[in-house]
This record gives sequence, structure tokens and C-alpha cells, in this order.
Amino acid sequence: EYQMDVNMNRPGQRNRGFTLIELMIVVALIAILAAIGFPTYQDQMRKARRSEATAVLLDIAARMERFYADRGTYTGATIGAGAGTDVYTSTTSENGHYTLTINPLAAESFTLNATPVVGGAQDGDDCGVFTLTSAGTKGFTGAGGTVIKCW
Repeated sequence: EYQMDVNMNRPGQRNRGFTLIELMIVVALIAILAAIGFPTYQDQMRKARRSEATAVLLDIAARMERFYADRGTYTGATIGAGAGTDVYTSTTSENGHYTLTINPLAAESFTLNATPVVGGAQDGDDCGVFTLTSAGTKGFTGAGGTVIKCW
């Protein structure tokens, strides 16, 4: 009686599997795709975090206008001081990627800044520090972009 082991090949049949060359080609392709895809992914994440900075600056600017309407001056408005003059309760953006400041503060004008946190995910971003003035002028300090790209 002839009995065949299930782990053995049938006569005339080839092993089914991948050769080392085939595996190396697949690994190389995955490495190439990752090398291209990961920097693109990081760039898209930076762009998404920029919207956090611009949104919070626009929100604070609206709060500054309410402060001015109530007091007739921007002088005394604070961010995150825990005082009754706070126009925004935190010195960082919602997810902590930007530090927020009012600088300089004058009776009739202000400039808001959103500075990337040193060592954070946005540190080294092309747009740098975002600025928004009481006149509505949007700006940035980075050398790698335009107002349209950054804002």
C-alpha cells in the first residue's frame, strides 16, 4: 500500500513558496515606498497643525475686539494669566503645538503670535511664527512659505 506524507511533494510538483530574491525585491519596494511616503505624511501633518495655530489666533483676535469694546483699550488684555483680563485661558494652543502671546500690547493695537513649541512637532516648520495684527494683517516669520500657503 502506497501512503503519501502530506508534507512531501507529489511527484513532478514544485515547492510552493517564495525565493530569497523575490522576498528581497518585495522588501526593497516597501522600503522605497516608505522613503517616499513618510516625509509626505509628515508634511501633511505639519499643514494640519498649522490650522490649529491660525484658528486660535483668529479666535483670540475676536476676543481682543470684545475686550476693546468693553474697555475702550487693548491695554491689560492677557493670555493664560488666570486673571479677569484673560482673553484666552491658555498660553498654548489646544493640542500644545504653539505658544501664544500678545506682543506688543498698546492701547489701540496688538499683535498676536503663535510660536512653535521648541522641540515639538512643529519646531522647524517652514512657516515659523504666525502673527495676526489688530488690523487683520496675517503674517509668518518662516522663510519657506507664503501667506497663502501658511495661512
